[in-house]
Amino acid sequence: MVSDAPPFWWTKADWRAYALSPFSWVYGRISGRRMDRARRVSIEVPVLCVGNFTVGGAGKTPTAIALARAAVARGLKPGFLSRGYGGSLDVTTVVDLAHHRARDVGDEPLLLAREALTVICRKRVEGARRLVAEGADLIIMDDGFQSARLTFDFALLVIDSRRGVGNGHLIPSGPVRAPIPQQIRHASALLKIGDGDRADALVRRAARAGRQIYAANVEALDDGSLRDVPVLAWCGIADPEKFFRTVRETGASIMATRSFPDHHHFSEDEIADLLDHAAAKGLALVTTAKDRVRLEADHGRAAELLAKSRVIEVEIRFDDPTSPRKIIEATILAARARRLKAS
Repeated sequence: MVSDAPPFWWTKADWRAYALSPFSWVYGRISGRRMDRARRVSIEVPVLCVGNFTVGGAGKTPTAIALARAAVARGLKPGFLSRGYGGSLDVTTVVDLAHHRARDVGDEPLLLAREALTVICRKRVEGARRLVAEGADLIIMDDGFQSARLTFDFALLVIDSRRGVGNGHLIPSGPVRAPIPQQIRHASALLKIGDGDRADALVRRAARAGRQIYAANVEALDDGSLRDVPVLAWCGIADPEKFFRTVRETGASIMATRSFPDHHHFSEDEIADLLDHAAAKGLALVTTAKDRVRLEADHGRAAELLAKSRVIEVEIRFDDPTSPRKIIEATILAARARRLKAS
């Protein structure tokens, strides 16, 4: 799982990756065949899938939010479809910010629900039908590219330019979810996030296959108030170093860090450690919006941690500001072609 991704996945392949390669070969055969032979179900509205090549934090959720905002600007009513990883509910559910907690529906759906109608469902076809019933006229899938049984009209694969595809090996030798050739074949476009070079080879490969390439950066919504402030930066996300870089870019002085697994629900001892260490050293606490939603509606020291932590909000900024609109338009056109072909 994402939260259990071992560090060696993100470094040059070593004996651990090669020792697990027989299992990766089997996994790749199964996952590649599943992608190529999947019997997908079509629904009546356009479906845009935002996925990534690997497990871990490539930037899917902020990308999905940027696309939803572009859809709203076009006059559409987008709906997010999520599996609800990290939540306990196993029935199709419309996320309600007034009643649901991260333990119920997962942390990412709570972030998505701030922007648009959001449904969680383990079975994405059922979730998509619920979104249509709720009035959505465009579905944005947050993940599900490799495994969904839902026909998508446009698949945008997000890749982090600093992490790339890690050691390039398939699970469990590395973080890659399915063989790269199959993933590129089923993708419509790639979005490269950041200014690193570890994704360049894959981007060139996708471009040679005729896939559209987009570029963007993650930017903090920074008001300058953290400049030169000594902080304890803490987070429970797949790529904590990405957050720590963002904190440094605000001008804050990171004096201590704490990182936890992705989607982590904090224990009382962990919360106490954060609060007590910050108080003892005179540090401000800073965290992510994703971590904030996991503390909301909690009481005691969790509520204290929430109150004392500054949240650094981030947004995806496309190099070409018209890119989100172009992606929405391409999705709509592909959906029309799909419906004409079926009629």
